[in-house]
Amino acid sequence: MDNQRELLIEQRVANDAKSPLVAYLLAIFLWGFGLHRMYLGRWISGFVMLAMWGVGWLTAPILIGWPLVALVGIWNIIDLFLIPGMVQEDKDDIRRRLGSDLRY
Repeated sequence: MDNQRELLIEQRVANDAKSPLVAYLLAIFLWGFGLHRMYLGRWISGFVMLAMWGVGWLTAPILIGWPLVALVGIWNIIDLFLIPGMVQEDKDDIRRRLGSDLRY
C-alpha cells in the first residue's frame, strides 16, 4: 500500500475504534452489568456477565447468589487488565476490514 492509503486507514481506525476510556468508565462504574464487554463487541460474554449479576443478586437473600456476585467481581477485576488488549483487537479488526475494502 502506498502512504496515502495507509494514512487513510489509520485515520479511519482512529475515528472508528472503541475508546479505552469509555470501556474503563463502564467497567468501573457499571461493573456488574457487563456493559464494558458489550461496548467492546463481546456481546455473549457481556450478557453472561449481566445474567450472572442479576441471578446472583436475585438469589443473594437465600445465600445462593453470593458466589455468583463474587465471580462477577473477580471477572471484572481481570477485565480491567484485559481492556487494552480488547481495544487493540478492535483496532486490528478495523485495519483488516479497511485493508481488504481498499484492495482492487
